[in-house]
Amino acid sequence: MPKKVAVGVVISDKMDKTRRVEIARLIRHPLYGKFLGKQTVCYVHDEDNTSSQGDLVEIIESVRRSKKKRWDLVRVVNENTEVDVVALRAAQRQQQLDAEITGIGVVEEATEEATEEATEEATEEATEEATEEATEEATEEATEEATEEATEEATEE
Repeated sequence: MPKKVAVGVVISDKMDKTRRVEIARLIRHPLYGKFLGKQTVCYVHDEDNTSSQGDLVEIIESVRRSKKKRWDLVRVVNENTEVDVVALRAAQRQQQLDAEITGIGVVEEATEEATEEATEEATEEATEEATEEATEEATEEATEEATEEATEEATEE
């Protein structure tokens, strides 16, 4: 009997050489006919720890390695490109605390005033760009209308 092959997303990579992979599928409800999202969770052996959380991976059925681990990692199809904002902010806070304690490389905290100024500058730039685009479009339309009117007058004479 051939081995099963599946593609899923790595949900957890906290264990050494083991990944928790979720395989998503759609099931139609037997009575109502609505399609429901269901997931199958597989524990996968990743010898080199090549995959990370959020990666799309291809897995294949293998011999039983432990109580729950019955799959092997074939390859990483797509690597995750998303940034974990919470972890990034926590790391920045830790750097700020370390800098305050040691006194080396003190990092200035972002104040509300600084964030408000940054948002005001961004909105001003966006409005300027929008007005420039609108004026360019208006001048193009006006020139097109003028040329059409001129050609119509010339053909009538």
